[in-house]
Amino acid sequence: MEDDARDAPTGVNGLQGGGIPAFASDRGVAWLFAVCGFIGFLASGQLVLERLALYEDPNYVTSCDISPFVSCGEVFRTWQAALFGFPNPLIGIAAFTVILTTAMVLFSCARPARWYWRGLQVGVGLGFLFVVWLWSQALFEIHILCLYCMVVWAVMIVLTVLLTARNVICGDLPAPAGLRQFLAEWAWPLTVLLLVAAAASVFFSFSQAFLG
Repeated sequence: MEDDARDAPTGVNGLQGGGIPAFASDRGVAWLFAVCGFIGFLASGQLVLERLALYEDPNYVTSCDISPFVSCGEVFRTWQAALFGFPNPLIGIAAFTVILTTAMVLFSCARPARWYWRGLQVGVGLGFLFVVWLWSQALFEIHILCLYCMVVWAVMIVLTVLLTARNVICGDLPAPAGLRQFLAEWAWPLTVLLLVAAAASVFFSFSQAFLG
C-alpha cells in the first residue's frame, strides 16, 4: 500500500475508477523513460560512431548500408543530416541523456516539479516535430532510409504520446476531464496506431525496395 501511494502522482482526480493507468505512474514513467532513453541513446550513439568513421574514411561502408534505398552513409551526405551545422545524432545523445536522467530521478522516488514536466513536454514535443520533418525528408526528398534513424523515430512516437498522456492525466497540462479519461484509456492504442501508420508510410513509399 505504501508503494502504491508513493507511486501515484499528485493532482490526479476525476478519472473513472479513481486510479491512473500504470504507464502514467511515477514508476511506469521511470521504466518508459529508461527503456526509450536507452534505445534512443544507443541508436544515436551508433549514428555518431558511423558518422565519425565516414569522416575518417570517405569510402567507409556503414553497418546499415543494405541497398540503394537503405543506406545511412548516403543519408549522412545530405544537408538534412546536419541541419544545424553538426550531425543531428548529437542532438539525440543529449536529449536521450536527459530522458535517462529523469528515469533515474523517478526510480529514486523523487518527484520533479510541475515546471519540469512542462519543460520536458516542450523539449520532447520539439524533438517529435524534428523527427516528423526528418521523416518527411527521407520519404519525399532524399528517398533513402536510415535504419538507426527509424529506431529513433519509433522511440520518439512512444515518448511523445505517453508523456503527453501522463502530463494530461496527472494535471501537469491543463485539459478537460473528457480528454484525460480518453488518454487514460487510449494512449497505448494511439501509440500503436501511430507506429503502424509510420511503418505503413515507409512501406508504401519504398515498396519497390521491399518487394523487389
